[in-house]
This record gives sequence, structure tokens and C-alpha cells, in this order.
Amino acid sequence: MIEGNRNYSGADLQALSKVLKTIAHPVKLEILKVLESHEPLDVSSICAAIGAGCQISMMSQHLSKMKDNGILKSQKKGKQVFYAIADRRVLQVFDGIVGQLVINEVE
Repeated sequence: MIEGNRNYSGADLQALSKVLKTIAHPVKLEILKVLESHEPLDVSSICAAIGAGCQISMMSQHLSKMKDNGILKSQKKGKQVFYAIADRRVLQVFDGIVGQLVINEVE
């Protein structure tokens, strides 16, 4: 068995797996990218920021799943729901994966 310096519990690995499964879609990663610098935003604003081909119904499904899994939080103001990143540490996961991919492409 290969041993490393990571002493994560089973619960830690389950939590990480849940985060990775939840954000493992290009649109969901784009949502995080948009919200990182422009939160809170409503569904229409997120769609406008993502651009061509964005459908409100599809976007709502992604946002709902991300909220249900603790990646996003929401606040209702009148009839609109505004979304923000619930725990910004998820961006570190994002950055770590992207950073590793860029390193591997250079090598």
C-alpha cells in the first residue's frame, strides 16, 4: 500500500467526493467563476454573464443542485432569488484542479 501525507478520514473523503460530484460540469464551474466576482446574482444575471446558449430552466436546475449540496446559498428578495457561494473554500478545490491540469499540459 502506498502511504502519503494525507490523513483524511472517511467522512472527509465523502465530503470531498460530494463537492467534486456537485461541481463536475462545465456550466457549474462557469457559475462558480461568475459568482466569484459578482455575487449575489439572480438566475437571469448569471445566464447573461455566461452568454450564448444559456437557458434559464437549465440554469435553475444547476443552481438548485448546487444549493442543495451546500455549494451555493440563496436569498429571496421579492420574486427573485439571488445566489452566492456558500463556502469560498470550494474555489480552492477549483483552483487546485485547474492548476494541476495546467501544470500537466506544460510538462
